[in-house]
Amino acid sequence: MYGASPSRWIIAVVICAFPPFAPAQDHPELVGRWPYGPTEAVTASGTHAYFGSGASLLVADVSDPAAPQVVGEVFLPGLAEGVAVSGTNAYVATYEAGLRVIDVSIPSDPIEVGFVDTPGYAWDVTVVGNHAFVADYDAGLRVIDVSTPVIPIEVGFLNTPGFARGVAVAGDFAYVADDDALRVIDVSTPSSPVEVGFLATSGFPSTAVDVAGGYAFIADGFAGFLRVIDVSTPSNPVEVGLLGTAGYAWGVAVSGGYAFVADAEAGLRVIDVSTPSDPIEVGFVDTPGYAWDVAVVGVQVFIGDGDGGLRVIDVSTPASPVEMGFFETAGHASGVIVSGSYAYVADGEAGLRVIDVSMHPNPVEVGAVAIPGNAYGVAVSGSHALVAAGRDGGLRVIDVSTPSNPVEVGFVDTPGGAIEVAASGGYAYVADFEAGLRVIDVSMPSNPVEIGFVDTQGDAFGVAVWGNQAYIANRAGGLRVIDVSIPTGPVEVGFLDTVGDAWGVAVSGSIAYVAAQTSGLRVVDVSVPASPVEVGFVDTPGYARSVAVSRGYAYVADYHAGLRVIDVTDPASPTEVGHDDTPGLAQSVSVVGGYVHVADDRAGMEIYHEWGLVFLDDFESGNTSAWSATIP
Repeated sequence: MYGASPSRWIIAVVICAFPPFAPAQDHPELVGRWPYGPTEAVTASGTHAYFGSGASLLVADVSDPAAPQVVGEVFLPGLAEGVAVSGTNAYVATYEAGLRVIDVSIPSDPIEVGFVDTPGYAWDVTVVGNHAFVADYDAGLRVIDVSTPVIPIEVGFLNTPGFARGVAVAGDFAYVADDDALRVIDVSTPSSPVEVGFLATSGFPSTAVDVAGGYAFIADGFAGFLRVIDVSTPSNPVEVGLLGTAGYAWGVAVSGGYAFVADAEAGLRVIDVSTPSDPIEVGFVDTPGYAWDVAVVGVQVFIGDGDGGLRVIDVSTPASPVEMGFFETAGHASGVIVSGSYAYVADGEAGLRVIDVSMHPNPVEVGAVAIPGNAYGVAVSGSHALVAAGRDGGLRVIDVSTPSNPVEVGFVDTPGGAIEVAASGGYAYVADFEAGLRVIDVSMPSNPVEIGFVDTQGDAFGVAVWGNQAYIANRAGGLRVIDVSIPTGPVEVGFLDTVGDAWGVAVSGSIAYVAAQTSGLRVVDVSVPASPVEVGFVDTPGYARSVAVSRGYAYVADYHAGLRVIDVTDPASPTEVGHDDTPGLAQSVSVVGGYVHVADDRAGMEIYHEWGLVFLDDFESGNTSAWSATIP
């Protein structure tokens, strides 16, 4: 809430009345999300498709399959791994966040109405009658009573020996793709599921299962097989057919004598299973992404195609399937930087996304541009974004003067694999993996030119610039200190063999902060660049990938352990003071203007208040024209 500035006396009272802000329960305050990512779950019912995009569920009108239109969405607390629709509700398996029940009676306004936080990792779900059956990875099969959707209740479970990744139900039996086996489970009494039969598969993880006509069809993952299993006698399942697919078989749906296989990098495969003992591929469509999941309604097949989003395919002629339409979703958010009112997200194969973060609770994508390679890191120089685009893309220069219409204007094909980039004084400093540090003059954005380099004798993975020094996180090569006072002749002047692999680095004054993968955050005194010395560390619980520093706190993107907040006011004794387990895999972090932005891989981007701030909007700098009247 904002208002006119009060008097000095009132301000003084407010400051005295409230202690420094400490987020509740040691968690940084989440203020906004852009939760979009690849599509790995899909189902369809009637004229609507329901599909995941990172940590969100999208609802699309597919009455015109050539032009699917998203009409509704709901944010989820976890990644959308599986989805089923029954009646007016969608049931979403959200990995660490369990089963979520979404009312989709109004497709344009889906609303979460209930949830069950399952004990494992919810990978798949199917619903029959009043029960939802969840493949819960290391927690086996969970049976949830959803007769009252707002109060779903677990009523039974069976801990399977493997990792339950897929589930289908036919009659009184649930069929679970359980790592290297098919498990047949009697669920006639939902509160007491009992395994009655099993069949070992390939030794590779079986990822999905569908059942039709007395047969179970197993997508056998990395083994790349469709397996056909006779389950007419549930206690004695017998494999009767096998077909090797062109890719990795991740998803399967069966309809009308055909199995439709989501075959990872090989797209959709159409397989005639009318003779179960002799499955034959009759057609395919090579989708642009990575086909994870598949659903069938009539003559339309819906593919959850990873970075390729939702693909709609006409299979009225099975031997000649044809893509009719698509809706592209986001990719894997790997890097983020904020400048002004915009966050620039390096989004993997999906290129660069431009997000308006001026209204923090509701960040909105306003522009995007595809680039060659994979967008891993990003920096901003004036009105241009500099994107580190991997081995196939080098450094890309993007004009973002019109945020809604970003345009590539130049590039340099670096010799290594461009992973990260920092900008300073008209130069781009690129961490180019095995090719070390590359210094690129970007003063003429349409004609960037490499002018210097240093072979860092390792894998340059992260880069920061402070004054006349560039600091390279060099993986097994530790921290390298490079004098860039003469950009055309950069020279290594010091190094430190860090404990753990150095993946990311930030610098503030005479201290460098190194994200050291399994060895957490390392605090290094670089006051003498030729002799950097470690003075403190915190062993974070995840894999420290990236770090940003502001106002005495270090923010660590700790991969599966989310965001960690570390008090570094005493560099010799850093202490973790807060954390948040993000929905995805925290890859990168940026801090600016009182806000922390986390690039969260498949889960897009989260925005938090900086730790310890009471007042925002420049109040602390003396600008009291707009200030927070309540503590955030």
